[in-house]
Amino acid sequence: MAKHPSTIAAPSRPDALANGVLEGMRKHPRQVSPVWFYDELGSFLFDNICELPEYYLTRTELQIMRQHAADMAHHIGTDAALIEFGSGTSTKTRELLNHLEKAAAYVPVDISRDHLLEAASAIARDYPTLRVIPICADFTRNFDLPVSVNAAQRRVVYFPGSTLGNFDQAQARELLQRMRQIIGRSGAVLIGIDLKKDPRVLERAYNDRAGVTAEFNVNALRHMNRELGTDFDLDAFEHLAVWVEDQSRIEMHLVSKRDQVVHVGDEDVKIEKGEHLTTEFCHKYTLESFADLAATAGLSVSRVWMDPARLFSVQLLEPRVLSG
Repeated sequence: MAKHPSTIAAPSRPDALANGVLEGMRKHPRQVSPVWFYDELGSFLFDNICELPEYYLTRTELQIMRQHAADMAHHIGTDAALIEFGSGTSTKTRELLNHLEKAAAYVPVDISRDHLLEAASAIARDYPTLRVIPICADFTRNFDLPVSVNAAQRRVVYFPGSTLGNFDQAQARELLQRMRQIIGRSGAVLIGIDLKKDPRVLERAYNDRAGVTAEFNVNALRHMNRELGTDFDLDAFEHLAVWVEDQSRIEMHLVSKRDQVVHVGDEDVKIEKGEHLTTEFCHKYTLESFADLAATAGLSVSRVWMDPARLFSVQLLEPRVLSG
């Protein structure tokens, strides 16, 4: 799973948060937003997931960046403002910054203010000649860029981590269209895309032997219990991650082991034995299917970098030039 841009801003008021949970509980199948994965424990568990032998995504993308960042920087060019969506710790970004020539600015965009400022300060310290302009915002919604960034010779949106896969097709298209608006006529998008592969490899990646992903999944309920006063019985659910071929995605679920009633706000939610709470979608693409999606957002794939096993890709997108 990519770290969800859940990182999406959650309302701060408990009643508003509870209403959001209730909205998900009323859907069929019931849904829990991946935003609930990420408290302090959830972030720790995710970092551990990235180190698991079954979870190829993070180390494979980092391998691609280490091997090809110089070529990526060459295609990005000089005087580029690098705008990173969901910047997190900016680990992979450093590989790129090490090779960018005369970068105009680095603009990390993240909803978690404290984490954003801490990471931005570290980048500013380690790259003293680089202008670092952090923006605390939900990148799935419109936000304003500083005038100095808009004036850069080229604007490049960087979106690593295969996070686009967490969105359905309509949402993914909308996000790519937003990127297209930001980069203008001469910019580019550099994006991590996880590739479709043997379902056994995918299912192993989300069902690790150590059970860390299972604990990460259940942590969404633990987080809600603490923040909202819900009373999910953590032992009454089990983790399930399955490949759904016709949707080309891994689905993560929590499956109820028994009939139970959970209290969310003032409402009683009756959950039957065997009922699923969907917590995350992780779409996987072929090179062709992603190129088709990008085209619907006015973008063309101009360059693709992959690992030797073709597990993962980092792709450079540029505005489509319409003939005629």
